[in-house]
Amino acid sequence: MINSSASPGDAEVAVAAACAGADVVRRMYGRQLSRVDKGGGDFATAADVEAEKAIVGVIRAARPGDAVLGEEGGRHGDAAAERQWLVDPLCGTLNYAVGHKLVAVNVALRGRAAAVADPFSAEVFFTDGENAWVRHEGVDDQLVPTAAGRLVDVNLDPPFPGAPGFRAVELLAHPGFVQRFRPRVVSTTLALAWVAAGKRAAYVTDGGDLSESVHFAAGIAVCRAAGCVVTGTDGGPIGQTGRGLVVAADAETHGLLMSLIHSRRERDERGSRPG
Repeated sequence: MINSSASPGDAEVAVAAACAGADVVRRMYGRQLSRVDKGGGDFATAADVEAEKAIVGVIRAARPGDAVLGEEGGRHGDAAAERQWLVDPLCGTLNYAVGHKLVAVNVALRGRAAAVADPFSAEVFFTDGENAWVRHEGVDDQLVPTAAGRLVDVNLDPPFPGAPGFRAVELLAHPGFVQRFRPRVVSTTLALAWVAAGKRAAYVTDGGDLSESVHFAAGIAVCRAAGCVVTGTDGGPIGQTGRGLVVAADAETHGLLMSLIHSRRERDERGSRPG
């Protein structure tokens, strides 16, 4: 159960908001939806927009003084507000648009509570900032990460800001990786919640500063509260000096992944030196 000393109200607001977005995503699934082109092959659907409206409505009703930053609608409220919510109403839009149900609804109160909803399993992964649970059919169970399944999700979506030093896709061709792990490509940050829940051993993605990203903030918060190891691909804290994201169920798995990443970088650096 939620620890009442650690802002349970915020956790429940996050869960309620994520569930409101998930209801919209589930209800609009399978329809012919209008699209908003964002350029570079990226787009939003009407479901993204409507889900965000539902999420923001819940947050604004429960916490009218807080600011909200949504992927589709931008900022609501005072940008200087101490409390800011980050909202990704439909992570995995391309999956959703072509009829795949691998998507996530992400809601995070920066530095505090967060929730990741799976609209089609009716699971909600959430944290009050200290502990993490999954809620299903009204029952809350503590999240327990494990690397036993050896499945690792690797995000293959561009851009690749770490190139040429590192690209997550290169792990798939590393003999050490395929000896120890089994790759998966889900193309949604639902995979982050799965690491916290023991459904994945790890998750690796390219990127810059992901700690303040509407896409990643909720999943990172849940993973940290569950006890996962969370770093950049350079092994340091995620943030402006870190590149990308490595989230592992335990220190051993994280160490193995970091050794593979470093060996790839060292090989590339040797190859780039003049003969």
